[in-house]
Amino acid sequence: MTEALAVVGIVANIIQIVDFGSRVLKRLEEYQSQLGEIPEAFRHIKAELPVLLDALQQTKAAIDTRSIRDETKNTLLPAIEGCGVQIKALDDVIAEVLPALDDSWARRSRKAFRSLRQDAKVKKITAVVRGYIQTLTYHHAASSSLLKDALADQTLPRLGPSSTVPFRRDPHFIDRKILTEVKCKSQQPASRAALVGLGGVGKSQIAIEYAYQVRDESPTTWVFWVHAGTQARFEEGYRRIAETTRMEGWNNPKADVLRLVRNWLCDESNGRWVIIVDNADDLGVFSPPLNRTQAIGVDKLGQAAEPLSEFLPQSPNGSILITSRSRDVAYRLTGSHTYIKEVKPMEKGDALALLQKKLSFGADEHYAIELLQALDYMPLAITQAAAYIEQRAPRMTIPRYLDEIRKSDHDRARLLKKDMGDSRRDGRASNSIIATWQISFEHIRKDIPTAARLLSLMSLFDRQGIPESLLHNRYQRCEDKEADFEEDIHMLTSYSLIEMNKDGNEFEMHRLVQFSTKKWLELYDELDEWKGTYVTLMDDSYPVGLHENWTVCQALFPHAQAAVACRPTDTRPLEAWASVLFKAAWYTSEMGNYQVAQKMGLSALEAREATLGLEHLDTLNSINSLGLVLSWQGRYKEAEAMHRRALEAKKRVIGLEHPSTLTSMANLASTYRNQGRWKEAEELDVQVMETRKRVLGPEHPDTLTSMANLASTYRNQGRWKEAEELDVQVMETSARVLGPEHPSMLTSMANLASTYRNQGRWKEAEELDVQVMGTRKRVLGPEHPDTLTSMANLASTYGNQGRWKEAEELDVQVMETSARVLGPEHPDTLTSMANLASTYRNQGRKRVLGPEHPDTLTSMANLASTYGNQGRWKEAEELDVQVMETRKRVLGPEHPSMLTSMANLASTYRNQGRWKEAEELDVQVMETSARVLGPEHPSTLTSMANLASTFWNQGRWKEAEELEVQEMETSARVLGPEHPSTLTSMANLASTYRNQGRWKEAEELEVQEMETSARVLGPEHPSTLTSMANLASTFWNQGRWKEAEELEVQVMETRKRVLGPEHPSMLTSMANLASTYRNQGRWKEAEELDVQVMETSARVLGPEHPSTLTSMANLASTYRNQGRWKEAEELDVQVMETSARVLGPEHPDMLTSMANLASTYRNQGRWKEAEELEVQVMETSARVLGPEHPDTLTSMNNLAFTLKCQGHKDKAISLMEKCFQLRKRVLGPQHPYTISSLKALNKWQLENMEIGV
Repeated sequence: MTEALAVVGIVANIIQIVDFGSRVLKRLEEYQSQLGEIPEAFRHIKAELPVLLDALQQTKAAIDTRSIRDETKNTLLPAIEGCGVQIKALDDVIAEVLPALDDSWARRSRKAFRSLRQDAKVKKITAVVRGYIQTLTYHHAASSSLLKDALADQTLPRLGPSSTVPFRRDPHFIDRKILTEVKCKSQQPASRAALVGLGGVGKSQIAIEYAYQVRDESPTTWVFWVHAGTQARFEEGYRRIAETTRMEGWNNPKADVLRLVRNWLCDESNGRWVIIVDNADDLGVFSPPLNRTQAIGVDKLGQAAEPLSEFLPQSPNGSILITSRSRDVAYRLTGSHTYIKEVKPMEKGDALALLQKKLSFGADEHYAIELLQALDYMPLAITQAAAYIEQRAPRMTIPRYLDEIRKSDHDRARLLKKDMGDSRRDGRASNSIIATWQISFEHIRKDIPTAARLLSLMSLFDRQGIPESLLHNRYQRCEDKEADFEEDIHMLTSYSLIEMNKDGNEFEMHRLVQFSTKKWLELYDELDEWKGTYVTLMDDSYPVGLHENWTVCQALFPHAQAAVACRPTDTRPLEAWASVLFKAAWYTSEMGNYQVAQKMGLSALEAREATLGLEHLDTLNSINSLGLVLSWQGRYKEAEAMHRRALEAKKRVIGLEHPSTLTSMANLASTYRNQGRWKEAEELDVQVMETRKRVLGPEHPDTLTSMANLASTYRNQGRWKEAEELDVQVMETSARVLGPEHPSMLTSMANLASTYRNQGRWKEAEELDVQVMGTRKRVLGPEHPDTLTSMANLASTYGNQGRWKEAEELDVQVMETSARVLGPEHPDTLTSMANLASTYRNQGRKRVLGPEHPDTLTSMANLASTYGNQGRWKEAEELDVQVMETRKRVLGPEHPSMLTSMANLASTYRNQGRWKEAEELDVQVMETSARVLGPEHPSTLTSMANLASTFWNQGRWKEAEELEVQEMETSARVLGPEHPSTLTSMANLASTYRNQGRWKEAEELEVQEMETSARVLGPEHPSTLTSMANLASTFWNQGRWKEAEELEVQVMETRKRVLGPEHPSMLTSMANLASTYRNQGRWKEAEELDVQVMETSARVLGPEHPSTLTSMANLASTYRNQGRWKEAEELDVQVMETSARVLGPEHPDMLTSMANLASTYRNQGRWKEAEELEVQVMETSARVLGPEHPDTLTSMNNLAFTLKCQGHKDKAISLMEKCFQLRKRVLGPQHPYTISSLKALNKWQLENMEIGV
C-alpha cells in the first residue's frame, strides 16, 4: 500500500511540474513576442524547457506501464523534485523581467535592462536543467533496455531506432550558438533547416553534434545521415537507411531504394526521425531528372526518374537538416530563407577554445589569437594546424607555425593561379585552408612519403566511401619496403586530411583537401602518373556487368564515375581507363541508365580506337556494346551502323565463323527486326543459325539462341507454323541439354507460348505461361524481372480470353512489384502501366487507384492496357498520360516507345469519342514515325491505320480510304501479301467500303482476306473468324440474310468451341446472328440470343460495360420490332441513363441510346417526346462530332420523319432536303443512305403537291 501511494505521489508530482512548466514556457513565448528578441540565456532555456517536459512525460509513461523498477523510481524522485525547483526559479526570474500590459515605457525599459543582469542566473538554471534531462533520459533508456532483456526469452527483440551517422562524436566540439538555433528550428513537425557556409567552416561538425544530441535527448528518434555530393552517394545513404531499419525489401540489390525509403519515412507508425543531408552543394544533383540504376526487363527502353529533391519527404514525424555551401541549393531544399542559418567563421572565443582543446599543452593566448586570425577562424584550418603542431611538439610551436605560413607566399600564390577561385567562397578563407593543408602535406611527404602517396591515390576516388580493400599495396613504390598501411592511415587521420567510418573500412576526404591534393599533383607533374595508377586499380577491381556481379558493380560505380575525369595520356593506362568505362557502361546499361552508358561507352570506344586501333577485338566489342545501347534508346539507324561496322571488321580480323562475329551478325539482325526489315533479319538469322550448328554443334546454347531469334523473326512476319516448329525444337533441346528449370529453357517456353498466343491458341499458351511463371517464382524468386515478365505474359493470355479480372489482378501485382523492385520510371514499369490501362479500356467500369499507387514504367503500360480492355477509359487515360509524359522526359519525344505511348493515349481518346484529340496525336505519331523509323516501317503503317480509324469514326470515309489503300499496298510490298498485318489492312479498307455502301468492293476484299487467313493462319484462328464475321456483315448490308446467317452460325459455333461460351468475341457472334434473325423477322430466335448475350455480358463483363449496354439496346430493338414498346422503352431508358453516367452525356454511344429511345417513342406515337430527344441528339452530335458527321445526318433524318409524322410537312421537307444535300456531298450520291433520303424527299414533295392541288 505504501509503495502504491509512493507511485501515485511521484506521478502526481510530475503532472504538477509539467503543468507548471508548460505555463512558464508560455510566458517565455509571450516575453519573446513582446520584445521581438530576447537575451541569449533566455533563448537557451526556452529551447531546453520543452525537452525537459518531454523527458518528464516519458518518465511518467514508463511508471504507468511499470517499465521502471522501484529502486529507479526512488532514485529519480530527487531529480523530479529538482526539476520543479528550477522551473519555479525560472518563473521568478520571468516575473521580474516580463513587462505587464499596463507598464509605462520607462518601466518596460527598466525591466528590459534588468533582464540583462539575470543572464548568469538563467544560465545556471539552464545548466542544471540539462543535467536533469540527461539523468531522466539515461534512466528511461536503461529501464527500457532492462525490460527488453527481461522479455528476450519470450519474444525476439524489435529493431529499435538507431543512427546511421558515420562519424564518431568529437570530444573537442565547441558548442556554438547556431546549434541551439538549429535545434529550435528543427522542433516543428516536418521542419527543414539548413546550415550554409564556406567549405571547412564547420557545417558538418555542427550537424554531427546535433545528431548525437538528438539521440541523447530522444533515444526513440531515428537519426539518418545522407551524403548528397553526388546522386550515387545520395542513393548510397538511402540504402544505408534501408539496411539499418531493415525495412521490407532492403536487401534486394535491385530495389528502388529511394522510393522504398521515402515511403518508410512517410509512414508515421515508424516513429520520429531526423535526416542530415550533408554536402548538398550542387543544385544539379537535385534539380534535373535522375537517371536511376534499376534492373532491366524485356523491352530495353530507357531509364529515368524524379528529381532527388522529391525523395526528401515533408512528414510530420520527421525533420531534415541540410548542410550546403550554396544558399541557393539550401533555399530550393527548405523552401524558405527563414530556415536557412548561415555558418560563419568561428567567433574569437569559440575558435580559441577549439584550438586549446585540440592541443594537449597550454598555448600563449597572444600567439594563439594571431594564428586564429591568420586562419580566418576556420574550424577545418584550426583543426589541421593543431594536428600538425601537436604531432611535431615540442619542436613545433604556434609562433614557428605562423612563420612557416608567412614564408610560403610564393607557393601559395602558385596554387591560387591554378583556377582555385569560386564565386561562392570567400577568397581569403579558402586560401588560408589551402595554405594550412600545404604545410601539412609537405611535412607528411617528408616524414612518411608513403602516406603522402596514399593521399594522392585517394584523391582520385569519389571522395566518399573509399574502400580500404582497394588501397592496400596499390600506392607504394619498390623502395617502400617498410611501408605500413595502418601507419599511413593514422598519419592522414591525425592531420584531419581523411576521415573513416565507424567500422574503419571506408574513408572519405574533405572536398577541399581532395581538390587541393589534385592541384598540387598537377603542379608537380605527378597527376597523370596517379591517374594511371588509379584507372589501373579500378580496371583490376571493377567486374563486367553480368548479373552475378551487380552487387560489386553497384558499390564501386561512384568510383568508376570518378574515373571518367581521370583520362591518362600514356597508352597503357589509357587502355585500362577505356576498360573501366566499358565495364561500367555495361553495368549501368543493365540498370536502364542508357544516357550515362552511352557517354561512357563512346569515351571507351574513342580511347580504344586511339590506343588499340580500329580493328582490335576490344575496339570492336566497344562498338558492339555501344550499338546495343543505341538500339535500347530506339536509335536504330545509328545502332545498325555500329553493328554493321563491327561485323565487317570481325569478318576480316577473326573470320566469318568466329563466335564473336556471329554475335555481331545476330545483333545486326536484331536491329533489322526493330526496323521491321524482316527479310534482311531472316537472312542473317538463318546464316547465324546454320553456322553455329556447324561450328558449335546443334545443341550448343548459342545455337539454340540463334534458333530462337529466327523464330522471333518468323513471328514478326506472321509465319506462325515455322516459328512454332523452331520454338518447340529449342524448348525440347534446352530441356534435355540445360535442364527443365534453366533460365534459357524457361525463355524458350515463354517464346512458344507467345507463338501460341499469336495463333489464338489461348489454352496452350496459358498452360505454358502458368508453368513458366511458377518455375521462375521458385527458381529466380517472385520479384525477379523475368518472373514479372512471365506474369505479364499470363495476364496478356487472360486478356485475350476476355478474362479481364484475372488479367487485372496480375497486371496490378506486376506494376506494384515492378515499382518497388525496378523503380517508378523503369521502362518495364511503364509498359506494365500501359497494359493495365488497356485492360481498363476493355472493362468498362470505374475504379480509382490511390494517389500513392506504386508505378513503374513497364508495369504502368501493362496496367493501362488492362484498364483499356475493361472499358475503364478515365483510369486508362490517367495511366496513358503518365506513361507518355515520363517516356517523353526519359527517352525523348521521338523514341519508338514514346510514339507507342502516344498511340495508346489516342486509342483511349477514340474510345471516349474524343476524335479531335485522337487525331492530333495520331497525326503526330504518324509523321514522327515516318521521319524517325521510315515511311515503310511496320510501326509507321500501324500509325497510318490508327489515323484512318480516327477518320473513320468521324465519318471522313475518303480520307480514311486514302490512308488505308496506301497502308495496304505498302504492307503487301514490304511485309508480303499474306502477312497478318496486310490482311488486317485489307479488312480495314473493306470496312470503309461498307460504310460508303460500296458492298461489292467490300465483299471482294473480305473474301480474299478470309480465304488467305484460313490458308495462312488456319480456319479456326481468331483473325480468320473475324474476317468471316466481316463478310457476313457485308452480306447483311446487302440483304443477303441466308448467306450472312450461314457464316455467322459457323463463326459462333467455332468461337464457342475454341474460345469458350462466354468469351467476348463469342458474345459478339451471337449478337450478330441475332441481328440477322431480326432482319428476317425471326423475332423469337433473335430475342433468345439477345437475352442470352445480355445476361452473359452482364455477368462476365459487368452490368455497365459498353458491350453489355449494346446488348441491352439490341434486345430493346427486338422488342420494338415485335411491338413490345413498354419493354423496349424500359431497356432504352436504362441504357441511356447508364451511358450518361458511365460514358458521359456527349459520348457517341450515349447519343445512340437517346436516338433509340426516341425511336421507341416514335413507334408509340409519342411525337413530342421523340422530337425533344432527336433535337437534343442532332444538336449535340453537330457540336461534338461535327455538322456533317454521318451520325449527325442520321439524327437529322430521324428528326425529319418525326416532324412529318406530326404534320409539320414544310419543316420536315426542309430538314430532309438539307439532310439529302449533305449526304450527297459527304457520303456520295450512290450511298444507300443518300438514296433513302432522296426517296423520302421526293415522296413528301409529291404528297405536298397533291394536297396543294
